[in-house]
Amino acid sequence: MTEPQPPAPIIVTALFGDADFAVLDGLRRAYFPAARNQVPAHLTLFHHLPPSIGPELAQRLRDETRGVPPPRAQLAGLIDLGGGVALRVECPELADIRAGLADAFATLLTPQDRAGWRPHVTVQNKVSAEVARATRTTLAAGFRPRPVAIVGLASFHYRGGPWEPIGRYRFG
Repeated sequence: MTEPQPPAPIIVTALFGDADFAVLDGLRRAYFPAARNQVPAHLTLFHHLPPSIGPELAQRLRDETRGVPPPRAQLAGLIDLGGGVALRVECPELADIRAGLADAFATLLTPQDRAGWRPHVTVQNKVSAEVARATRTTLAAGFRPRPVAIVGLASFHYRGGPWEPIGRYRFG
């Protein structure tokens, strides 16, 4: 018999359409150090919410997506992470959703989640500045801003390794 898992922090992300996810995850697999790459490409809205808000969070995520058209988003540029590279995502509607959730859970947010939100998809991290510069140069050579499909929101438990899915909430 398996022991029940203790409560774990909750991560909230946006979900990409299949084609965009394949491209973004392919970049992450190509450039992220394999030994450290425990999760697929993702766009984090919140890094650490307390597990005690699970039921309320699920209801709020349902309310934000049910019957709501998918937000318009685009991959807008590259971000220098110092030891890595990310793709900047612009999506005012998703920013509004995040702001509403941040207001609802304001007293429970960690400093990281209270700080300004920079929506991005990390494709490389935990490498030397030299390797990151080379990656940024390679990616910049072919980069053009383009639409990216955001099809929903998701929540996961974080237990130190790959994330444990809790729920998926699709727009529409």
